[in-house]
Amino acid sequence: MSADAYVVREATTEADRASCFAVRKDVFVGEQNVPEDLEYDEYDAGAVHVLAVREDGVPLGTGRLLTGAAAAVKNGGAADVGALGRLAVAKAARGLGVGAALVRAIEDAARERGVAAVDLHAQTHALGFYERLGYVVYGPEFPDAGIPHRAMRKSLG
Repeated sequence: MSADAYVVREATTEADRASCFAVRKDVFVGEQNVPEDLEYDEYDAGAVHVLAVREDGVPLGTGRLLTGAAAAVKNGGAADVGALGRLAVAKAARGLGVGAALVRAIEDAARERGVAAVDLHAQTHALGFYERLGYVVYGPEFPDAGIPHRAMRKSLG
C-alpha cells in the first residue's frame, strides 16, 4: 500500500463512525489492553471524528476532536482550546503518514470551529511524533488507563 492510497475525512455517517470505533477497539482495547468501558465515553456522541480510509474502503486510522464544554473538561477549563484524542492507526498502516494526516485534519476541523489551540494527552512513547507536528509538552507525567501520558498543546494561530 502506498502513502497516497488513502483519504482522510470527517466521519459523518454511522458506517464511518463504526469504522472509527473498530480501529480504536483494535488499537486501544486489542493491542494496548485498555478496558473497553474506558475507551468509549460520553464525549463520543458530540465529538468530531475523523477517519482515514483506503481507496477500497478499509479503515486505517481515526481520531476525534472535542470542542466547547467537553474540551474544557479535558484541557483544564479553556473554552477556546480543543481536545484532540483517541488517535489510532491500524498496525498495517503505520509508517505511511496516516497519523500525521489525521492530526492535520483534526487541526483543520478545530480551525473551522474557531478553536485557538489544541490540547492532547500523549502516550509518552508518542511524544516525539507530536513534537514533530508542533505540539509542546506541559505539566507532569500522569497515568491514563495504566499508560503513562503527558499533556501537550499547539497554538493554531
